[in-house]
Amino acid sequence: QVQLVESGGGLAQHGGSLRLSCTGSGFTFEYYAFTWFRQAPGKEREGVACITNNHETYYEDSVKGRFTISRDNRRKIVYLQMNGLKPDEQALYFCAADQVKYTYGSPTLNEATWSSPNYEYEAWGQGTQVTVSS
Repeated sequence: QVQLVESGGGLAQHGGSLRLSCTGSGFTFEYYAFTWFRQAPGKEREGVACITNNHETYYEDSVKGRFTISRDNRRKIVYLQMNGLKPDEQALYFCAADQVKYTYGSPTLNEATWSSPNYEYEAWGQGTQVTVSS
């Protein structure tokens, strides 16, 4: 059973940093891609960053250059380093995982699909709250 547990959320000042962790269990970690999402009250879920099984990364435009997603297959953890946090980035951050799949030889999770609300991830964590003071 795929399980994901997020940690590392908390309070940061405007311009500050936090590092989120997503720890996986119950599956072969290195065969999966992972995406960090966030959702604030009253807003739609938003894809923040994605890392594939072969370490390709994708980012939402507004976080490029400030956020970094990485993975440690040995420890089964995906990280999201967030620098330069802004008050409007306050949200519940959660990770999702999906085993790599191919359609006609191309990965189904790719730069065009990773943040689509129609893409069905296999598993989701419960989230960790990030609060940013102004």
